[in-house]
Amino acid sequence: MAKDPKRQLLGKIARQKGQYFEQRLDGSFDYYRDRGYAVIEKTPEPMKVIKPEGSGRFLACYTKKAQVDYKGTLKGGRTILIEAKFTSTDRLTQDRVLDIQAAYMDRHQQLGARCFVVAGFSTGEVYKIPWDDWRRMKELFGRKYVKETDLQNYRVKTAWNGTLFLLD
Repeated sequence: MAKDPKRQLLGKIARQKGQYFEQRLDGSFDYYRDRGYAVIEKTPEPMKVIKPEGSGRFLACYTKKAQVDYKGTLKGGRTILIEAKFTSTDRLTQDRVLDIQAAYMDRHQQLGARCFVVAGFSTGEVYKIPWDDWRRMKELFGRKYVKETDLQNYRVKTAWNGTLFLLD
């Protein structure tokens, strides 16, 4: 069966927007690190090389289930965990955070960590949702997904250069 070129193009655009969202997060965390406010880093996905293919390329598989996207320490010593989610649709479903990630966030929050889901939409807007609110999505919003209109109170301010003020 032939692949649908329109769907392929839309998928490529969505992946590029998702990568741009991640770059904005990385740049924003660099901003906080450079000013001594926090060190927040991307969590590498543990993988095992199956077969080297040369020129730095290889075939690999993941060795552990997904962890949260970012972990770090805020000035003063408090831990922060962030799960980043981007959508090119008009909604973000609660099940986008996997059960294993949710359990990880729960355990860390019980120990005093600050835990958030940072949601990016194709409009370019970004929202920082406290973990407790993400968990209570059905109770707070009446359904197990959110739209941008639901998230206005969680909107992240952005500098002229695209830096996200995620810790303000």
